[in-house]
This record gives sequence, C-alpha cells and structure tokens, in this order.
Amino acid sequence: MTMDPKYQKKVKLNDGHFIPVLGFGTFAPPEVPKSEALEVTKFAIEVGFRHIDCAYLYQNEEQVGQAIRSKIADGTVKREDIFYTSKPGEAILPTDENGKLIFDSVDLCHTWEALEKCKDAGLTKSIGVSNFNHKQLERILNKPGLKYKPVCNQVECHPYLNQSKLLEFCKSHDIVLVAYGALGAQRTLQWMNPNFPFLLEDPVLSAIAKKHKQTPALVALRYQIQRGVVVLAKSYNKKRIKENIQVFDFELTPEDMKAIEGLNSNIRYYDFQQAVDHPEYPYSEEY
Repeated sequence: MTMDPKYQKKVKLNDGHFIPVLGFGTFAPPEVPKSEALEVTKFAIEVGFRHIDCAYLYQNEEQVGQAIRSKIADGTVKREDIFYTSKPGEAILPTDENGKLIFDSVDLCHTWEALEKCKDAGLTKSIGVSNFNHKQLERILNKPGLKYKPVCNQVECHPYLNQSKLLEFCKSHDIVLVAYGALGAQRTLQWMNPNFPFLLEDPVLSAIAKKHKQTPALVALRYQIQRGVVVLAKSYNKKRIKENIQVFDFELTPEDMKAIEGLNSNIRYYDFQQAVDHPEYPYSEEY
C-alpha cells in the first residue's frame, strides 16, 4: 500500500528516531466495548494513521496490539511503519472502575532511571513523559548521571489551553510536545465541568473552518501541527477518523493562527482534581 507522502509527515526526536505528527488516540470511556478498539484501530491504520497512542490505563492494549499485528499480517503496513506509544502505570494509576486517577508516589527520577534501563535493554526505542510541568521536566534534565533526555511530553493542549510557555520550554530543550485532548472534551465525560464551553462549537474556529471548507476539528488539529506540536486525534467514529487524516490537505494563514492563539483561556478539561493534594500534582504550576 503506497501512501501519499504528505500523510507521512514526521518530526525528529532528540534520540534520532522519528514520530508522525498526527497520531490516533485509542482512549475510550469504560462503557465502550473493548472490541471496538480493535475495529477502529485497524480502520485508522487503513486510512493512513501510523502513530498509535495507547496506555496501560486504557485497558485496551491487547485489542490495539491485535489490530496492529493484523494490519502487519495482511501487508497494509510493516512494523517499522508504526510508531506505537504506551504508558506504563507507574506515574498515573486507575483507582476504581470509573477510571478515576491518582498520582502514584513513585519518585520521578527513579521512574526515569527504570525507563532508561528499558531503552538500554531494547524494550523501547524512545522514552518520554506525560503530564509533566516545566519544573518536573527540569528535575529530570538536571538529574546527575542522566543518560537519555525525554523525547516528548504528552499534555492536554488545545486552543483553550494552548500551552505556549510549556511549548517554548520544551522546544528549548529539544523535547517534542504531544497534544492530547486536542479537540477539547466530550460533554459526556463525567469529570468535565458543565460550565466549560464546548471547543468545537467555538465561533472563531467555526468561522475559520467555514473559510477553508473544513471542520472545526480539523482546524484545531491543523493549528497544532503548524506550531510544531505532535497532535493526537481521538475518535471511535469511522467517518471522523477518515476525516481527521485530511488535516494535511489545507493550511491555516498567519491571521488564522493569530486568531486561534487569541482563544487561549487556560481551560483545562482534564485536571485530575482528585489528585490535587498529591506532592507531584503537576498543575499547581503555571506551566
């Protein structure tokens, strides 16, 4: 299967490997049958996604792995075509059947040393972090005897929380920012503040989308790619999965980018409030 080169856009990580700028997010609420993860991941690979984002927390790694293996077996992709992200359960762990989270008290630097050993043992090509603020990143970067820098920091990032200061910090240390929650959050999420605006109904995004004959979701994804952020698009709807790969078919103008930058209002949909008293709670810092 030959893919249009524009769908293969990647950025180089600080360890020499490359990450596709558009990723497929596989998280789904507990009520979604795990079998759907198998189906939609196969479909995402078929339409062109080559970066698949998963986690121990999502409880569907078995199905996602099965989907990747089946697409390798049928010749759609080779193993080296796929950039697969997993997040082990050391830093953030589920506490109940509703998927509520707590931050484990494992020391950040010891956890990082364990990841370095995984890389040395060939268990993973690249190692990065998620939900780190700049001070936590600094603790890793300043660790005596640091062997490998984090290649990326995966955080909530969208036009209402554009993370510009954290992005600047990460870029200055050659760390790629990866955006999750790039389309805001669904109203159905139990932890979402009902008073928060729904990102994809934002009038500015809608006007820009109309101008480009695209959807507000595609505009929100394109915004990230143009500012040097790797973006995850999460959907279990096949029509939208197919649509999201079209993010490479258009370009936002500098005026569009400026207008979207102006939407920043520090709205954090995923704030893990139940962990707010934990000493490693990352969101007490400005960035």
